[in-house]
Amino acid sequence: MTPEEEVFSLFQNWTGKRPSQILSLGAHGSARKYWRVLEGDHSFIAAWNEDLRENEAFFYYSKSLLERGVNVPEVYLVSDSRKCYLQQDLGDTTLFSLLLDKQRSGRGFDTEMLTLYKKVLDDLSTIQCVGRDLSFSYAYPRSDFDEQSIQWDLNYFKYCFLKLRHTPFDEELLERDFHHLIAYLLDTDCSYFMYRDFQSRNIMLANGALYYIDFQGARRGAAQYDAASLLYSSKSNLPEPIRQELLTHYIECMASKNGINKDEFRQRFYGYVLVRILQALGAYGYRGYFERKDYFLGSIPLALDNIRLILESHPLPVELPHLTSVLQSIVESENSHPASATQGGLTVTVNSFSYKKGIPQDSSGNGGGYVFDCRALPNPGRYPEYRCYTGKDRPVIEFLEGDKAVEDFLAAAEKMVGASISKYLERNFTSLTVSFGCTGGQHRSVYCAERLAKWVNENFNCQIVVRHTEQQ
Repeated sequence: MTPEEEVFSLFQNWTGKRPSQILSLGAHGSARKYWRVLEGDHSFIAAWNEDLRENEAFFYYSKSLLERGVNVPEVYLVSDSRKCYLQQDLGDTTLFSLLLDKQRSGRGFDTEMLTLYKKVLDDLSTIQCVGRDLSFSYAYPRSDFDEQSIQWDLNYFKYCFLKLRHTPFDEELLERDFHHLIAYLLDTDCSYFMYRDFQSRNIMLANGALYYIDFQGARRGAAQYDAASLLYSSKSNLPEPIRQELLTHYIECMASKNGINKDEFRQRFYGYVLVRILQALGAYGYRGYFERKDYFLGSIPLALDNIRLILESHPLPVELPHLTSVLQSIVESENSHPASATQGGLTVTVNSFSYKKGIPQDSSGNGGGYVFDCRALPNPGRYPEYRCYTGKDRPVIEFLEGDKAVEDFLAAAEKMVGASISKYLERNFTSLTVSFGCTGGQHRSVYCAERLAKWVNENFNCQIVVRHTEQQ
C-alpha cells in the first residue's frame, strides 16, 4: 500500500466517508509526508512516516502535552502500521510566515510581532517546566541532549559544512575545542523538556491562539537551547536589540517559574546559541552543498552573521582557540559577506495581471523580466462559488493547491526565476520583475504570484514587492 493509499484508507475507515480532496503539503528537510484531507467543511492533516520510533515519540508527547494544557495538535487516529496518522488541521499561518509578510510589506518587527514573540517565550517556559516529568524513554534518537548528542551536532558541522565547503582545519585541535565546549554546555541544569526544534516555522497561529508542532525530537536538556533556536533562527533574522529584549523577557519567565540564577542562565545561553548555529550550518551544508537545494544555501550568510555576532559581542568564557580561528576565517572570507550587505541590493517585483488589460511595464527602467501565462491552469473563476474570491482567499487556494498542473507550472517558474536571482545577486543587479497573467487577474495569477513571492522570500536574501494590478 502506498502512503497515499494508506491515508485514504485510514480516513475512510475512521469517518465512513471518502475524502473530497487530498492535497499534498511540503515539508522542508523532512522525510515525513503530509497531506491536507478535506471532507465537506472539515479539514484534517494526514502524516506518513516510516520511522516508527519517531512516530511513537510524537504520539506520546502530543498526548502528554495536551493533558498538561499545552496547545499542540490533537492526534485523532493512528493506522495499524503506526506509520500513518490523522491530526488536527491548524491552517497555514506560522509565526515565520507572519513575520515574512510584515517584512515584505515594510512593517518589519512591529509591536504585534513583539507581543506574539513574548507570548511564545512565556509558553516555552511553561512547556519546558511542565514537561520535566514526562517519560523520556520515548525520546528519539536519545533520551538526553548529552555529550553524545552534542558531539553528533558538532560532527555534523565538521563533516557536512566545513569539509563540504573545503574549509581547512586541524582535526585534533578542533576535537579538543569541541570537548571543551561540550563540558561548558553541560555544566548547567539539563533536566528540562528540550523541544529541540523550537523555531518560528513550528509555531502556528490558529483560531486566535498559538499552537506548537514538530516536537518529536524532544528530549531532556538545557532550557537555553530552545530559546537560542527561536531567537537566533537565521531565516527569521531578528534585530539584535529585539533579541535582547526578548531574551530578558524569557529569563524573567523562567525565573518566576523555576527560580533560576538569571546571570548564569544568560551567560550560558550564548554557548547554546553557538552550538545551535553550528548544527544548523551542518544541515545547510548537507542540504545545500551536497543535495544542491538553494533554499538551504540561502540561509548560510545569515547564520554566519550570527556567528560573527557571537564572536564579537558575546564571547564565551571558555578557551576554544582553534574553533574560534576556523569560524573567524569563514566569516571573514571573500564569499561570506554579511547578509545585510545584499539585503535590499536586489528587489524582485512580482505582479499579477489580466491579459485583457495588458502586461505590466517594468518600472525599474531596465526592461525585460519574466512573464508567465497562467491561462492553461485550472480556472476557479469558471465556478460561481469562487467568483467573489481572489487567489489570496482560502477557497481558491484550496482549489489550486496541490493540483499537479499548478505545482508543475510553479516548479518550472521557480527554477527559471531562481537561476536568474542567483546570477543577479552575484553581479549586484538591483531589479528583477516577474509577472503572472490570467484572464481576469483575480484567481490563478494572484495565487501564483503569492506562491512565488513566498518562495523567493524563503530562499533568497533580497527585497520582495508584490503587486496585484487588478486589486489596487
